[in-house]
Amino acid sequence: MEEKIVSTEGMVDLVEYIAKNLVDEPDEVKVTCKEGEDGSVVIELTVAKDDMGKVIGKQGRIAKAIRTVVRAASVKSETKYVVEIV
Repeated sequence: MEEKIVSTEGMVDLVEYIAKNLVDEPDEVKVTCKEGEDGSVVIELTVAKDDMGKVIGKQGRIAKAIRTVVRAASVKSETKYVVEIV
């Protein structure tokens, strides 16, 4: 059996690291993981209400960049990761 290159835990840690370095209240950052309907892994990012704009960015640019980094980190994995900011 082949070992996965990128673990789900590693992806959660990556999203948490990025988010904590963007916000004013890093203690309020929470990242959870669940299975999506299509077999993908959904990573949910929750931040303080005041920090929501910093994570989303102007016209969603930072949110898009976070999703791009996660997609790039999971290229060799057979698992699809989806980042949702809630």
